Amino acid sequence: MTQQVPSTEPELGGVRNFRDVGGLPTVDGRRVAPGRLFRSGHLAHATDEDAAFLGSLGLHTIFDFRNAADIRLEGNDVELPGVRNLNLPLSDPAHGAEFWKMVRDGDLDELRGLLADGKGEQRMINSYREIMRDRTAEHSRMLHALAEDSVPALMHCAAGKDRAGLSIAVTLLAVGVERDAIVADYMESNAQHRRYRVRRTASDAQAYSPEVLELLNPLFGTRPEYLTAALATVEETWGGVDNYLTEGLGVGPETRERLRERLLD
Repeated sequence: MTQQVPSTEPELGGVRNFRDVGGLPTVDGRRVAPGRLFRSGHLAHATDEDAAFLGSLGLHTIFDFRNAADIRLEGNDVELPGVRNLNLPLSDPAHGAEFWKMVRDGDLDELRGLLADGKGEQRMINSYREIMRDRTAEHSRMLHALAEDSVPALMHCAAGKDRAGLSIAVTLLAVGVERDAIVADYMESNAQHRRYRVRRTASDAQAYSPEVLELLNPLFGTRPEYLTAALATVEETWGGVDNYLTEGLGVGPETRERLRERLLD
């Protein structure tokens, strides 16, 4: 397939939060090459035009970090000819269908009990920590696949900000991207036009009241403290990124060098 790297961010009709990760600087003066690593929300609602655009990118592999409940809710990704879809389920930051049912159907008192007084933020922080600590097998498989043959690659989950955001961050850490640049890329998902659209089934006037939106905001935005907590977990558990990669993920110097060859200019 011929690779056509877009010069500007495309307007996709059914795919949220799409972007090329190219251009991010590494600590040794290199940059992530454009057209090698992309990220987005799920592809289940991609239009024909979206599919044509995605098909033009020359993708080898789509990494889908959604779990079975996500896929039942949203549907399977659009099929792109010649592109491998690799499903590596990661735990949802909200921990399960019952939680999301309450988010969509619950009344104001239920949402207050679940999310008020910092509980929403803490839920997200705890989940980010758990993914970094407990999902080493999935991230190991992802990095080894990238090093072997999976570039150009697109990574996504449901909204493209939490599970995909952490997986992108792990990839960028492995090739030596500057920490501030990793956080800045993560925070791009907070732009209003990128954010996941929650569909509340409640029909009363409180369904989308300012208070409800404020309660839900920690779940649907990105915050530096979420990613900072994940990176702190790496330091606390493994003593640093190098040990995390070698001991936690089984990614040694040779694999890291192949990753740099595939992903950097």
